[in-house]
Amino acid sequence: MRKKRILSGMRPTGKLHIGHYVGALENWIKLQDEYESYHLIADYHVLTTDLNTKDIYNNSIEMLIDWLAAGLDPEKSPMFRQSQIKEHTELALIFGMLITVSRLERNPTLKDQVRDLNIENVIFGHLGYPVLQAADILIYKGEAVPVGEDQVPHVEITREIARKFNNQYGEVFPEPEPLLTQFARLPGIDGNAKMSKSLNNAILLSDDPETVKARMRKAVTDPKKIRKGDPGNPDICLVYAYHKKFNPEEVPDVDAGCRSGTLGCVDCKMRCAEKISLFLEPIIEKRKYYENNLNIVKDILSEGEQKAKITAEETMHEVRQKMKMG
Repeated sequence: MRKKRILSGMRPTGKLHIGHYVGALENWIKLQDEYESYHLIADYHVLTTDLNTKDIYNNSIEMLIDWLAAGLDPEKSPMFRQSQIKEHTELALIFGMLITVSRLERNPTLKDQVRDLNIENVIFGHLGYPVLQAADILIYKGEAVPVGEDQVPHVEITREIARKFNNQYGEVFPEPEPLLTQFARLPGIDGNAKMSKSLNNAILLSDDPETVKARMRKAVTDPKKIRKGDPGNPDICLVYAYHKKFNPEEVPDVDAGCRSGTLGCVDCKMRCAEKISLFLEPIIEKRKYYENNLNIVKDILSEGEQKAKITAEETMHEVRQKMKMG
């Protein structure tokens, strides 16, 4: 039986953090055995919020190294840069004719980004971000897309565009389903709902044990638990959220110790830091291998782009035929 196909991707911002792993990468690694997977380095998407391109290539390589170190297998899943597959932009141009400006303006993710980044004037490319994303998915005929809940509206736009194209020109594209990640997004160590390098509240997949400890010492906890002996509420403590992910076997003990006051916050943080570092150890080891063998990383990228190109060209050939433009 043919495996269903999925497309997943990230904007290349350099080294990844544990929030990326929990929110996306872990799921991708699991899915690569269940689906035919394509993994996109979304370098054009960076331009929607930052026109500076000097770091994009190096950031793409750093992110690819983290993907490989965490367990993505290039034999199962081609990994490639969006900018190197010209069919993405060709299909995006066609898709841009199939959706209205008012529909794109209703996209809640756009509204959130405009607010969070204090954007005064939205550029055309930012407004059309979901159109290019639809092309990214449908150029590979993606039948499912692994996303967090905040990205579900983008998948819905992709479904609408696929439907509109198929009705207008004939059946080419599937209507992809969102595959929701099972673990909620990890909060940042400062308590911010989003872990982000730009907010300096992240633990990187490449952080050594001392760095992890230093970062965890800064992690915010229950504000009412000031000293050891004070009872705390683990349900509102982000360190407890980290325990649930990286130290599940000790969660009942941590919960009881926090509520009774017998477990102090510093001890709790260091126990958690130790478990996070234990988890990161094999990733860092593999990362060192790829850092010392960059030619292998570049070969993986080149081979992934060749594979992706073949699929993308086939789809565009079909699109042009259906549109009587081939």
